[in-house]
Amino acid sequence: MERQVTNIVPIQGSIEALPLPDGSIDIVIASLVLHEIQPLTPLLQQMKYTLKNKGYLICLELEAKGSSEKAPRITLEKMEQEMKEAGFKVTEKYFPAKSLYMLIAQKTD
Repeated sequence: MERQVTNIVPIQGSIEALPLPDGSIDIVIASLVLHEIQPLTPLLQQMKYTLKNKGYLICLELEAKGSSEKAPRITLEKMEQEMKEAGFKVTEKYFPAKSLYMLIAQKTD
C-alpha cells in the first residue's frame, strides 16, 4: 500500500558539504555508513550544525572484532570518542544483534 508521506523530503548532496541549513533537522540517522568516512569528526560536526538544539544523532554500526580485510569497521569506544569530540553526548547504547551497536547521541551546546 502506498502512503502519501508529506513530511519527508529527500535531498541529494555532497557528504563534504551537507546541503542543509543550520538548526533545521530534529534527528539524523546514520546506519552502517560512518565507518567509511575518514576523518570522521568534520562530518559529525556538520551533522551537529544541521541539528536543532537538543537534536539527536542515531548511529548504527558493526563492531570491529579483530582485523577485517573485507570492510572497515569502527569500535563502539572510538565512535563514542569521535562523537564527543564533535560536540555530542551519548545518551543511550543498544546492542540489537551480535556485533551490531546503536548509539543515540544528543547535540550539546
